Amino acid sequence: MEPMVSIIMPVYKVEDYVAKAIESVQNQTFQDWELLIVDDGSPDESGEICDLYAWEDSRIRVFHKENGGAPSARNLAMDHASGKYYFFMDADDWAEPKMLADMVALAERDQAQIVVAGFFIDTYYADEKFRRDDFFVADAVYSDADSFHKDAYRLFDKNQLYAPWNKLWLRSYIEEKHLRFPPTFWDDFPFILSVIRDVERVTVTSKQYYHFIRKRAESETAAYRPGMYEKREEEHGWMKELYRHWGVNDEASREMVARRYIERFIGCLENLTNKNCTLSRKEKRRQVKAMISHKNVRRSLRLAKPHSFMMKVMLVPIRMKSVTLTLLEAEVITAVKSRNTKIFAALKASR
Repeated sequence: MEPMVSIIMPVYKVEDYVAKAIESVQNQTFQDWELLIVDDGSPDESGEICDLYAWEDSRIRVFHKENGGAPSARNLAMDHASGKYYFFMDADDWAEPKMLADMVALAERDQAQIVVAGFFIDTYYADEKFRRDDFFVADAVYSDADSFHKDAYRLFDKNQLYAPWNKLWLRSYIEEKHLRFPPTFWDDFPFILSVIRDVERVTVTSKQYYHFIRKRAESETAAYRPGMYEKREEEHGWMKELYRHWGVNDEASREMVARRYIERFIGCLENLTNKNCTLSRKEKRRQVKAMISHKNVRRSLRLAKPHSFMMKVMLVPIRMKSVTLTLLEAEVITAVKSRNTKIFAALKASR
């Protein structure tokens, strides 16, 4: 008999975390699931740990493959899934026990193609000490595409539409559209955009279940990315195209797209002062000058209405087109990020 939910979990270098992730699935009050784990060529003991759980629980299947990245791992599992719904989970996170029960109940009640739930970000800064930030929006049921499109900016604003792991996905809808994760870093966002592009029935719950963990120093979210700025420009183009496709051009949506872009633009500046960036000082200055003069930056500065005083201050050097002050600001952000994770997490959450 086919399970109700296919839980998909790519695994790579998470031997200290994956047991808790698996056990949080096993501890769900809703038990009609299959867990498809893909060991993506992990060089540590992650694959063996997963095999032990699969040996004891027939609902768990483990696939071992050469390293190809999270997109290929998720896609492999999707090709073997048989549940009515997908749920995507990272192997270093964990979920509250009632997550699946509540989300499946909502999906069945509303015949939803996607159920979106709130989540927590737990940022560890010393041993077992961590800061917890809450992300959620009010309950809502969107029974047609237009109502979802007009209100999507609220969900984007609260980070509800960026990651795959706070959602229950109707598998038949994704398969009918032939959708898969693209072979690129930060594959989550383009996949989600492809799913929500023509979605018609979305249910949102304010309840929070999923714990996204920021702890590992080698995590993708902490790494230097040589092509980060180009990737953010590409993402901004995707967002603008999505809203053109939807035919939504109201002030609130335009402001959200602009603010989202400029906030992530600051991250691109900080990326240049990451300790692992090998560019010379001269090359960094040249890049910063070109970046802060770009038409997308100037337009976004006109449209965006920062939510915090801190963000308003951070945009001042960029508005001034001051390469020196902009680079100095990026260096300060890098210093805080590397020396005091707790303060950095607090500032980031309050932006």
